[in-house]
Amino acid sequence: MSTRPARQGRDHKRRRAASIYGTIVTAAVIAAAGDTLSTADLAIAVIVTLIVYWLAEQYAGLVAEHTHAGRLPSMQEVRLSLADSFPTVTASFLPLIGLFLSWAVGAGPLEASEVALTVAVVLLFFEGHAAGRAAGLSGVRLLAVSTTAVVLGVAMVVLKALIQRHHQFF
Repeated sequence: MSTRPARQGRDHKRRRAASIYGTIVTAAVIAAAGDTLSTADLAIAVIVTLIVYWLAEQYAGLVAEHTHAGRLPSMQEVRLSLADSFPTVTASFLPLIGLFLSWAVGAGPLEASEVALTVAVVLLFFEGHAAGRAAGLSGVRLLAVSTTAVVLGVAMVVLKALIQRHHQFF
């Protein structure tokens, strides 16, 4: 009896979760640093932050999952875990494309970061919607799942505005 279909389903869920998480972290970094860094530096900050979060989360998960049995994970388990969760990093690609395209057509760093943040929020809606559809949701429940993802992204925008406003007063 093969566990391959069950594993593929679990891996797909894990990749979807990693992508949503990566998009939220991308939005958070852009919101926090978009008005202080150059376009290139912001892109580097996003990628480096995501790689650190990705590796830290994988380390914690692998250690917690395997050390209770008195063993470390095998290299194959480590490779599979890293591959399954890599969407944490790749989730930044569309927002970063938006960042660079807007910069390429003349937007300043702040405006380019706002475009990237908007792309991240829209991406969160579609990721939430895809997760809801995969769960068989429809109607109000699907809208609720999709909207929740957007609310997390919008929270990043609001935090950015609050931080900027607070910074102006001091």
